Amino acid sequence: MAKQQVSTDKLMNDLRLVMQDAEELLLATAGQAGEKVASARARAEDSIRAAREALAEAGDEAMERTREAVESADEYVHENPWAAVGIAAGIGLVVGMLLARK
Repeated sequence: MAKQQVSTDKLMNDLRLVMQDAEELLLATAGQAGEKVASARARAEDSIRAAREALAEAGDEAMERTREAVESADEYVHENPWAAVGIAAGIGLVVGMLLARK
């Protein structure tokens, strides 16, 4: 699951870079005339607009999944407080042992 999140984050970052490069290209060709250039610019602008919307939607979905995970964890802790304390103590013990090794 963490590997999938890293891949998704990298893909989102790469898409942002492509959008930035495309916007810079549009600015650089702003003075160019011609039907083909105008058509290519219009398509690029449409693609950038669609990519921005997709990024915003993906961000909203990620926030919603995070919110659901937090609510689920909160509910579990409230329903099973001693189990949560035990899990936290176990994690603390493991982290402490790893830090003591260094």
